[in-house]
Amino acid sequence: MSYLERSHLEILRAVEQFGSLTAAADQLHLTQSALSHTIRKLEDHLTIPIWYREGRKLKLTQAGEYLLAVANRLLPQLIHAENRLKEFAQGERGSLRIGMECHPCYQWLLKIVSPYLKAWPAVDVDVKQKFQFGGIGALFGYEIDILVTPDPLFKNGLTFVPVFDYEQVLVVNSNHPFKDLTYIKPKQLQEENLITYPVSVERLDIFNLFLTPCGITPKNHKLIETTDIMLQMVASGRGVASLPRWLVEEQREKFDVLPVKLGPRGIAKQIHIGFRDTDRDIDYLSDFVRVAQQFTNPHHT
Repeated sequence: MSYLERSHLEILRAVEQFGSLTAAADQLHLTQSALSHTIRKLEDHLTIPIWYREGRKLKLTQAGEYLLAVANRLLPQLIHAENRLKEFAQGERGSLRIGMECHPCYQWLLKIVSPYLKAWPAVDVDVKQKFQFGGIGALFGYEIDILVTPDPLFKNGLTFVPVFDYEQVLVVNSNHPFKDLTYIKPKQLQEENLITYPVSVERLDIFNLFLTPCGITPKNHKLIETTDIMLQMVASGRGVASLPRWLVEEQREKFDVLPVKLGPRGIAKQIHIGFRDTDRDIDYLSDFVRVAQQFTNPHHT
């Protein structure tokens, strides 16, 4: 007889998410005493504690941490499987959950989604930009079905398809001293205020492909989450930024900004779409990849 059930995993995950037994019990539509009794019974059967109290807080033991990791991995897959089975039963095509690891690609995605929704009226599209385990973990954990990323990690069980090429450039305003330069050298940015998305430095192309190899850091580094605000800051002379050339060209009518090449050869990048190998034969998923591959130049579409 198996003593570990789905309900145990749901309880552990709910307590971790909502911070207390009371909040978890409310979320799971249980009484607090029933929730405690369920875990205590599991602890008795396994002869090992799952958690302990530290003041008013519950702390997971090593065994509890392990079970929480199992819950975080398995529950999304179970939920995904149930939803897919319901869709099959109702004769629906399903839903396509798209994860984004590329802030400026959101505008590109909007252009892809529009014709895709027309072609697949029975498919729902949901876009997620934050993942509990990161993009790759979200794919393996069935939190998303497709990952849009400029930095694919090729792992067994996943396929990444390049869908378009672009150039990463420096963005300056029309009065900036760099505006007429053919290209920028890394050392020229050491007195600049650099504006980027709130992403770790190791994942920012302007750092890992341009500044860091030369041992250069900008005078200031400011984080801004929204592309429009970033471009407005650059247009107002508050700093410089680094974005795809196609996006800068597309926004030049709205913001007084210009693209400048990073280094004499520029920085060439590709956007990839990743998905699970087991899903490659899902028609509405493979067609999304096809539509994305056709959309090779966002600025001219």
